[in-house]
Amino acid sequence: MSDTSHTLTRVGEGRYLIVTADGQQRIAYAAASPNGTWVFLDGRTFLVEPASSSTGRAASRHDDATALSSPMPATVVRVQVEIGQQVHDGDVLVVLEAMKMELSIKAPRDGRVTAIACREGELVQPGMPLLEIE
Repeated sequence: MSDTSHTLTRVGEGRYLIVTADGQQRIAYAAASPNGTWVFLDGRTFLVEPASSSTGRAASRHDDATALSSPMPATVVRVQVEIGQQVHDGDVLVVLEAMKMELSIKAPRDGRVTAIACREGELVQPGMPLLEIE
């Protein structure tokens, strides 16, 4: 895929290199599921749903449910927050390891951690909620 501002190149199983028009490079990770494709990019998780029959275009969603979930099968390396802790948009909350790469799950907004549903060393599956923010 390419347009005037980005190129997307598959570089491995579930890994894609994105190069912007100004030469910046970013790696995105993708994993298919029955509900769509989970995409992990810059510490954020997105669910790209299958094309809708009414619009013919794929819908994408970015909310707390997807942002605070595992984007692919992974092992929890670190939980960097505690219940009750105040967090800010972009703070690293949990660090996962998948395909020998570390993936940081970041806060999608400011808030307070109300629940933690994972622990270090645990294997988590795509879409599994890792924690909740109030």
